Amino acid sequence: MRLIREPSVMQRLARRWQRQGIRVAFVPTMGYLHEGHLSLIRVARRHAGARGIVVVSIYVNPTQFGPREDFTRYPRDLQRDLNLCRSEDVNVVFAPDDEAMYPGLRQGRYSTYVVEERLSAIMEGASRPGHFRGVTTIVAKLFHLVLPDVAVFGAKDWQQAAIIRRMVADLNFPVRIVVAPTVRESDGLAMSSRNTYLDPEERRQATVLFRALQYARQQVSRGPVPAARLRRAVARLVAAEPLARLDYVAFFDSETLEPVREVRAGTHMALAVFIGRTRLIDNARL
Repeated sequence: MRLIREPSVMQRLARRWQRQGIRVAFVPTMGYLHEGHLSLIRVARRHAGARGIVVVSIYVNPTQFGPREDFTRYPRDLQRDLNLCRSEDVNVVFAPDDEAMYPGLRQGRYSTYVVEERLSAIMEGASRPGHFRGVTTIVAKLFHLVLPDVAVFGAKDWQQAAIIRRMVADLNFPVRIVVAPTVRESDGLAMSSRNTYLDPEERRQATVLFRALQYARQQVSRGPVPAARLRRAVARLVAAEPLARLDYVAFFDSETLEPVREVRAGTHMALAVFIGRTRLIDNARL
């Protein structure tokens, strides 16, 4: 397995693979890998094939964090991540630093961003202004450097995956986007690097996100439910946990992200909840 730190080196290698007709599957991550990430790497390996290349990027992207968010304390352990990638037969890990990816960012000289305007205005985009500008910018830059045939994202970040798909279509990136299923703990909590922030009691109460999804699924199994009514019921369920505070809950079309007034089987649901100081997200097709 090869570790690459310089964007120019990554791009030269990717161009060589392209000339040689080698298939490349790519998994962009912010590191501190867990089983959810490893499941994406396994999907990437299947898409790359036995003779293909799997590239994993490890980069905590500063432009997708707000001024009062957790950029500085986001968990980082490159050596641990490298060991996990090696165990999954990853070919290349690309782990640049901020100056390499955003020259002059700290001095205010970096000024070019990629912006998706419609899908990014709701849910996470409304709660975290500027977040998706950072996401689309870094993913576009990574696509230009890695030149993948396939890129694998997790369904836990459903809105993000939808936005990346739109960016790829609108800007004619020659890459196929694959969205792999959410990986959960035994009690239903979606795996996330931010779960490490939770103390034991917060960790217990964090299962309220999964319980809210299950509750909504049960309600719509009996027939359509007005979205406003179901939203109030989910809010009450979350509020029953002393350490939980609901940020938003949304019901929408899985493909277009358009909100619905009536929730039925097949509608997608997403929610964000603060557990203490930690903000967690989850979603599911009901």
